[in-house]
Amino acid sequence: MIELSSKIEGQHYQLYKLEQLLKPLGYSIGGGWEYDHGYFDYKIDDEVGYQFLRIPFQSIDGQLDSRGATVQLGKPFLLSHKYQVGVDDHASAGAMSGSFNQFQEPQDPDASVSEEYVHTGKELVKELENVLATN
Repeated sequence: MIELSSKIEGQHYQLYKLEQLLKPLGYSIGGGWEYDHGYFDYKIDDEVGYQFLRIPFQSIDGQLDSRGATVQLGKPFLLSHKYQVGVDDHASAGAMSGSFNQFQEPQDPDASVSEEYVHTGKELVKELENVLATN
């Protein structure tokens, strides 16, 4: 994980409006959200794992699923998950297991981020700052 400094850190936005601004740019709300916090994710690449720019947000007035929720943005960071190539050594083949455990375990859930992706992440943060500054 690599944190990236940004002018958006600490800024407040209505979650609905933020979604309307970020989705056309390629961001989605990541699957790990809770009622009080979550992440906007931008998938940079998915070669031998996944590289994301992640924008954390925290609710400042109630739950995220409530109408008109306002959030505060956190410090953006780059995240890399590297997956095994080939067969998962720890997979089991039972019918129940196959129903729930369809995906490979990460080889390295906090893999290093190459300089190429750091540069891309910084450019994406600049774009994000510009979009949010004009709205």
